[in-house]
Amino acid sequence: MKLQQFIDANQEKDSAGDVFQLENSRLLDVAVDGMVWAKAGSMVAFTGDISFKQKHGGVGKWLKKTVTGEGTLTMQATGRGHLYLADQGKRIHVLRLGESESISVNGSDVLAFEDAVAWDITMMKKISGMASGGLFNMQLTGPGMIAFGTHGNPLVLETPVVTDPMATVAWSTHTPPAFRTDLSVGSFLGKASGEEIQMDFQKAGGFVVVQPYEEGVSVG
Repeated sequence: MKLQQFIDANQEKDSAGDVFQLENSRLLDVAVDGMVWAKAGSMVAFTGDISFKQKHGGVGKWLKKTVTGEGTLTMQATGRGHLYLADQGKRIHVLRLGESESISVNGSDVLAFEDAVAWDITMMKKISGMASGGLFNMQLTGPGMIAFGTHGNPLVLETPVVTDPMATVAWSTHTPPAFRTDLSVGSFLGKASGEEIQMDFQKAGGFVVVQPYEEGVSVG
């Protein structure tokens, strides 16, 4: 491929429209005009006048984050310009949440969301010891746009369904999971695994997003 062909094929897509737009399947373009939340360390480039501020502790939800030991979404991007985000090569998915529409997403998979989106954090203590830094989820409620990542192509399953917590990315907030333990699986494997502790989405009428990858399993 010639140099100009490479540039033409991969250059920035300059199109007006939504605040969140995919440059490609693994790179998100955020048109910042004010403030957006983004995963700390996810910035790969920006244009214009954008400043970044990390949150460390504090009150309310930030204190809650400190107590639970997680600290993923801690970056505010403020100003005006284009912010380019990525998350370790994950495939990025952009959703527009309507008024009062909500979704729960694994905290480590959330990439960004608009300031208008309401959010809260829940620690999944039942399985927190199985992953580095614990496991938590963020409930995101519209209106506004959100972006999250998956390792590979996701699969959306209807509830009721039982899933591996290490492969579970998101779910409908009105169908929260229960947790159950299968000690026989743990004994068979001889180590912690997503099969030993399972997420049981018992209520019908919801959905669960899983990925073909087990994330953050501690085997030591």
